[in-house]
Amino acid sequence: MTAVTTTSQLTVTDLSGYIGSEIRGVDISRPLDPETVADIRRIWLDRKVIFFPGQTLDPDTHIAFASNFGEPTEGHPVIPGIKSNPEVFEIDYTAARDLYATYGDISRDSGLNWHTDVTFVTRPPLGSILRAVVVPDAGGDTLFSNQAAAFAGLSPALQDFLSTLTAVHDGGPQFRGVLELVGEGKWEGKPIKALEPVEHPVVRTHPETGERTLFVNPGFTSHIVELARSESDALLSYLYAHSVRPEYTVRYHWTPGTVAFWDNRATQHAVIGDYGDQHRVIQRVTLRGDAPR
Repeated sequence: MTAVTTTSQLTVTDLSGYIGSEIRGVDISRPLDPETVADIRRIWLDRKVIFFPGQTLDPDTHIAFASNFGEPTEGHPVIPGIKSNPEVFEIDYTAARDLYATYGDISRDSGLNWHTDVTFVTRPPLGSILRAVVVPDAGGDTLFSNQAAAFAGLSPALQDFLSTLTAVHDGGPQFRGVLELVGEGKWEGKPIKALEPVEHPVVRTHPETGERTLFVNPGFTSHIVELARSESDALLSYLYAHSVRPEYTVRYHWTPGTVAFWDNRATQHAVIGDYGDQHRVIQRVTLRGDAPR
């Protein structure tokens, strides 16, 4: 059965057992009182990704809503934001298809493989707030996976072993060519002239909930430092498959105006490229994060 609860003026509908809820009863284009912000944050931390259907945001109100939950940073370290609001990162999938496919970021079917946003920097984002601007008539859903639940589903012995490991994250294969085209990126106010690999723990501790979460993803994780490459490849292949098992995921079907807010410290997501030549446009605001520990 679908769980529906009400908190203050919010109506919350859970979308799966482990992850994802829709929130109704609030206009997030308007200023929010502290109680409502606290309720939304509590639901977000528990459910990992939340959705607000039927919203009417523009770039300014999009940033204002995001600012209730953290400090907006640049929309992306390599790809510039929109001219009027550099904190807003836009992907027009139709226009970007050929460019991104050249560097492997968007596949030939216009989907995005499983990943966690921008883990190839020292301080990956806390979270992302995405607005559906143009939605295909059919297709283009997004999958989200709960990485705390995925970690909890491992045997204690494997949990302990993984907690001793670190992994290299590298944005070069996806974005080096784009960086060459734009010349210089920016992240947290500092210029990026090259994409240098970084190391993060394979298992991180969530700074707000204390949960332990898997923190490797096929989009940006290169290898595990402490293992031989063949061992690393085998272990990562297992973790990638385990971390997106159906019971840990939710599939969301967008409608125009829907806003999603996900916890980048505890999730992976993937866009399903089943919408053919239809138009799909999103805008995203990113919140400053911390160094995984």
